[in-house]
Amino acid sequence: MSTTAAAAAAAAAAAASSKASNLEAPEFIGPNLNVTLTCPECKIFPPDLIERFSEGDIVCGSCGLVLSDRVVDTRSEWRTFSNDDQNGDDPSRVGDAGNPLLDTEDLSTMISYVPDNTKLGRELSRAQQKSLVDKKDNALAAAYVKISQMCDGYQLPKIVQDGAKEVYKMVYEEKLLRGKSQESIMAASIFIGCRKAKVARSFKEIWALTNVPRKEIGKVFRIMDRIIREKNAANPQTAAYFSQDNIQTTQTSAEDLIRRFCSHLGLSTQITNAAEQIARKCREIGVLAGRSPTTIAATVIYMTSVLFGIDLPPSKISDKTGVSDGTIKTSYKYMYEERKNLIEPEWIESGKIKLDSIPKN
Repeated sequence: MSTTAAAAAAAAAAAASSKASNLEAPEFIGPNLNVTLTCPECKIFPPDLIERFSEGDIVCGSCGLVLSDRVVDTRSEWRTFSNDDQNGDDPSRVGDAGNPLLDTEDLSTMISYVPDNTKLGRELSRAQQKSLVDKKDNALAAAYVKISQMCDGYQLPKIVQDGAKEVYKMVYEEKLLRGKSQESIMAASIFIGCRKAKVARSFKEIWALTNVPRKEIGKVFRIMDRIIREKNAANPQTAAYFSQDNIQTTQTSAEDLIRRFCSHLGLSTQITNAAEQIARKCREIGVLAGRSPTTIAATVIYMTSVLFGIDLPPSKISDKTGVSDGTIKTSYKYMYEERKNLIEPEWIESGKIKLDSIPKN
């Protein structure tokens, strides 16, 4: 082998070994974490440093030299009672957040666990449990739980629950409601909460939800409506939340029920919009005046299905709305007489419906 070839082979081997060493130990780029804070006077390793969080300093434990100031205390900011507590928890001293739905918005007092052989501790706990404020809060909390269960059973949105709880808190101590059952007050509160959230329900539906008779719900509702009106006049803040614009105190209209009934029947958006338009015309003209909104809604849905040629028997509508077949057919006869005023001219011009093809019965 020549000298040139030997030198080239040696250079290649050196390059290969250098490349392998670079792959094994790549160059580190970053701060050196091995730097240790030591005292420049003592120069002891490992250093004897003391963190004094009360002053915010780091001090050398040997000579007392201050090495750093304004140290941030990263420890927890509450006292702990893990050694004294019964279950070994780690509670904070600040307590729970205030609940605006309860009477007391300040922090509550809790008596810590005391062994059974301590008479004073038992007396303190018993006195705290008999507190009048706690009794009110417990009664309200129990009522709120029941209202939430009722609303969840009927799949009402949370905004209805919150509105019902606000109404219940406003009226539960009023003298006008003395003698009324708590179930009837809760039912009327849910009824008002539904109207405030613009998801109106009829008295019959609230009766099916709460098992409170419809007449009783109506009586309690009128009393609560009177209480709300009086408090609106006395308290501007209450009037802003429970204004008559927000809470519809008149009877539920048929337009409020049609969209939900059409959804239960599986009707299309076109049929739903047409039924709402016919119901609006009925209210303006005065057709079926004096009948319940549920009856008007069921009859309007039946007439809309007949107009657009949908096979929807009255028995199926009766199952979803609770209105009998005979009532729907009788009300349909009155609407048939005013069919020219109830049907939009655009529907006839577009050829979607024909007045001559509408059956009389």
